[in-house]
Amino acid sequence: MRVLKDLLLEAAARTPDAIALKCPEQGAVRYAELDALANRVAHVLAARGVVKGDRVGVFMPKSAAALAVMQGVLRLGAAYVPLDPTSPLARVRAIAADCGLAALAGNGARLSAFAAEPGGPFLLELDGAGRALLDAAPARPPPAPVLASSSLAYVLYTSGSTGVPKGVAIGQENALAFVDWARAHLGVTRGDVLANHAPLHFDLSVLDVYVAFSAGACVALVPEMAAFVPRLLVDFVATHGVTIWYSVPSALGLMLEHGGLLERPGLPLRAVCCAGEPFPPRLLALLRRELPGVRVSNLYGPTETNVCTFYDAPAEVDGETPVPIGTAASGDEVWAVKDDGSRAATGDIGELLVTGPTVMLGYWGQAPHPRGAPYRTGDLVRVRSDGGFEYLGRRDRMVKLKGHRVELGEVETALRHHPEIGEVAATVVGSAMEAKLVAVAVPRTERHVPLLELKTHCAKFVPRYMIIDRVVWLDTLPRTRNGKVDRSAIASACQ
Repeated sequence: MRVLKDLLLEAAARTPDAIALKCPEQGAVRYAELDALANRVAHVLAARGVVKGDRVGVFMPKSAAALAVMQGVLRLGAAYVPLDPTSPLARVRAIAADCGLAALAGNGARLSAFAAEPGGPFLLELDGAGRALLDAAPARPPPAPVLASSSLAYVLYTSGSTGVPKGVAIGQENALAFVDWARAHLGVTRGDVLANHAPLHFDLSVLDVYVAFSAGACVALVPEMAAFVPRLLVDFVATHGVTIWYSVPSALGLMLEHGGLLERPGLPLRAVCCAGEPFPPRLLALLRRELPGVRVSNLYGPTETNVCTFYDAPAEVDGETPVPIGTAASGDEVWAVKDDGSRAATGDIGELLVTGPTVMLGYWGQAPHPRGAPYRTGDLVRVRSDGGFEYLGRRDRMVKLKGHRVELGEVETALRHHPEIGEVAATVVGSAMEAKLVAVAVPRTERHVPLLELKTHCAKFVPRYMIIDRVVWLDTLPRTRNGKVDRSAIASACQ
């Protein structure tokens, strides 16, 4: 049975001298080089007891080494867990404990914080002494384990409503169903260069990396420091000859409106895909008008389903009509149900449900998601006359901020840890590129904690994208008649 690890192996066998990666620090890395490094990682991990079914953390910036670790882990039949290298150590420790990491890979500086922990995971340094271990390991493939379509491939941790991250367990079939669909949908060939804008712990990166490997194409890794710097992103596209771009709409909007993307003639871009947050209609209109030869796809799907719907924009759009999320993708079935449980018809509003090959195995540590059972996305949609869907928003308190899924409860939990914060509620003001994370807080004393102090405090508990942009101080939080926090009044207080 074909599994995720086979994609790089097959590409390395077909075209070993083709460029697999363009990295900000290492430069061009060929398929044969990446394949050999992945094998060395696998042998080192196997010698330290990592076996089929284990989990291995990848705690490092995206690089050739990080991708080699991911591939080496897969070759043992184990699963990798990409960790945000900018996350506070407390959050990384919580994730490591939750999924029982057998090993943790990264550079010495990051791993030093785990070195003194008895009974902790094996620490694989990708620099220093650890690099010597890799160099001494065999470059030949390790024995291939027998895997099932339901075997765990990777775990992506997302924001949790209780303040604790939760791991989305993705199986081999889940990942491959999307990768195969995306490659066919975009017509990816060996001559393509796919930009990897998203960090490796963000599910958007699955398309960049694995679709490229599947086709023997090239992945150009966008430096993390340039991720939202418009001019640098446009320079990156031009310098590396990017033909397929995939990111949150916010990043694309910056490139179009502030990065001079439209001022660069002769760019090789042939396809642009966006996901992770609503696609602003005015942005789509600008893109279609100024780059008519570029294919534009709006992709949708929570981490639990990867991409389950798509919409290919027509040649002309009005810049005002909301951009649809489209119809089913990746072999999935999607539909909406109304509050009474009946299936939504044209014009109706309901919650989107998904079933099919991309639906996750379940949340790590919880009961498996029943195979074939629908996944309730929590997203409200309106059914269009063409059978597709228009995204309207969330049923719960999960929001999207610059493409990241954020549970406001986790933000509030971090803020409550501050000794001078009494009550607190979080909300998002604005949308797309202008979206800001705002806290409405009640102080315990007469002192209003400075914003910088609150930002520094939050950085100990949550990733950077979940750190508040602003704080509004109130004497008390507004509440509804039944005593619950009045979220509508909270949003009004932040305007």
